[in-house]
Amino acid sequence: MEKFDVIVIGAGPAGYVAAIRCAQLGLKTACVDKWLDAEGRPSLGGTCLNAGCIPSKALLESSELYVRLRDEFPEHGIQPGRARIDIAAMMARKDRVVRELTQGIAQLFQANGVVSVQGHGCLQPDRSVRVTDDTGKTAAYRAEHVILAPGSRPTQLAAAPVDGDRIVDSTGALAFEAVPGRLGVIGAGIIGLELGSVWQRLGSEVVLLEAQQDFLTMADRQVAREALKTFTRQGLEIRLGARVLSCRVRRNKVEVRFQDGDGEQSLKVDRLIVAVGRLPNIDGLCAPGTELALDEWGYVHVDEQCRTSLPGVYAIGDVVRGPMLAHKGSQEGVMVAELIAGRHATVDYDLIPSVIYTQPEIAWVGRHEQALQADGIPHASGVFPFAANGRARAAGETGGFIKVLSHARTDRVLGVHMIGAHCSELIAQAVVAMSFGASSEDLGMTVFAHPTLSEAFHEAALAVHGEAIHMARKAVRRRAE
Repeated sequence: MEKFDVIVIGAGPAGYVAAIRCAQLGLKTACVDKWLDAEGRPSLGGTCLNAGCIPSKALLESSELYVRLRDEFPEHGIQPGRARIDIAAMMARKDRVVRELTQGIAQLFQANGVVSVQGHGCLQPDRSVRVTDDTGKTAAYRAEHVILAPGSRPTQLAAAPVDGDRIVDSTGALAFEAVPGRLGVIGAGIIGLELGSVWQRLGSEVVLLEAQQDFLTMADRQVAREALKTFTRQGLEIRLGARVLSCRVRRNKVEVRFQDGDGEQSLKVDRLIVAVGRLPNIDGLCAPGTELALDEWGYVHVDEQCRTSLPGVYAIGDVVRGPMLAHKGSQEGVMVAELIAGRHATVDYDLIPSVIYTQPEIAWVGRHEQALQADGIPHASGVFPFAANGRARAAGETGGFIKVLSHARTDRVLGVHMIGAHCSELIAQAVVAMSFGASSEDLGMTVFAHPTLSEAFHEAALAVHGEAIHMARKAVRRRAE
């Protein structure tokens, strides 16, 4: 039985980062992962690189370029002629991007001395790890420390069973061979909005069915209202309070029955995407008798430093509490590696940014206004629209705004919320500022380059005190006592 200092189960963003950092810290490390590509070759990176974050962003970029070419280039004096879509080429580019990145992880493993083991890893009662490869062959490995990072999988919906053809999950939605004439999406959360946006831009008539009465409940209400208005104007049909009752495929169409405020409704679409969330990959993670404690929601129970109920065993990423975000899992991987190596490390879960990669992009970090109001925290708000930003005007990307929330007495920034172009990049400035305990006054006194979109962040901070420079009227500071 080969022995290691650390064995990591799972090579997604949490697992592969943990493995690399362990190796960098001088620990003999193996990483077990079962993912295979279409040709049956090991493909590191987990769902994120293979069937989630990266391929979806590749298609979002391609579809956005198509829309800009079709609708925006003429305004810039560029006449491109009749634009057409080549789905096969688009998918080939997406697959190439995925392949290059997954191969890059393999090269990083080799460069750092991480041993890559292909197969399904299963933690045993004696803390060893049994690996079963795709041929059924098994092998056992032992380590002083084990890191569980098996990731997550799409949630199944009994009323809409996935058949991989007409009814697909988020993975299947990344591999359509043609643009559906009419596309249904169950779930108007992050995944549903991103996938719906891709195919709507390419020509689909998209209808999103969301069971919740409110739109984007995880986001600030002001941002959510702006997003709903914008997406509706773009052509996405979003039906809130729509609970799906049943689906059936008939004559190459999917017939969806759902209940909303107007009673029982029906919808007929060419393809249906089920995007109602994700579940932790717990099945088969541990052999019987291992006694790994789970919490009440079915996640691996961990403390603030990702220690499980088993000595020497950690769990990170989508399989533990907190948002299912690649960067959250990666940072947990770094923290656990540092702890195993005897160093001090923590993760500030209050400062993990969230991003929705639609157009406009939506991003936030920290508390939103409804949470502050619910907790009775006195706060002030400053909002600045991109329409008043010079760089946004020059680029023709004037939709949306940036909102800064600070404590009414200390002025410390409590949350930053954005909707607009390139907010996925801009939000990092807010994370850095909040990491150092910045106040809105600190941000207001900071020099931002001109002309840049980031100046909108600067002005939003100034607006907290009613001091924004480039607004048509003086901002009014709003307090919630």
